[in-house]
Amino acid sequence: MDKITGLSQQYRDIIQGIDNKKPDDKSFKDVINKFISDVDKMQKISDQAVKDYATGEVSDIHQVMVAAEEANLSFQLMMEVRNRLVESYREIMRMQA
Repeated sequence: MDKITGLSQQYRDIIQGIDNKKPDDKSFKDVINKFISDVDKMQKISDQAVKDYATGEVSDIHQVMVAAEEANLSFQLMMEVRNRLVESYREIMRMQA
């Protein structure tokens, strides 16, 4: 359950911008790549939880639903970040014209 807290810190870093970037800090590309890999990992965890529930290995539907909702929310957030990046890129391209 602690994964959401870790992810939300990454998203806050993206939203707030990098004001005090140090040479050892991660680049924007690294943050985005980590973000995407975390979303993928959450999707895989959710899929595995559903499979485990279907086969009877896990009997707690609550854990399965929490994993599925975490994966869903992380995917929705990733899509919103993508949409904002595309929108920003288009705005920059309009300014150059």
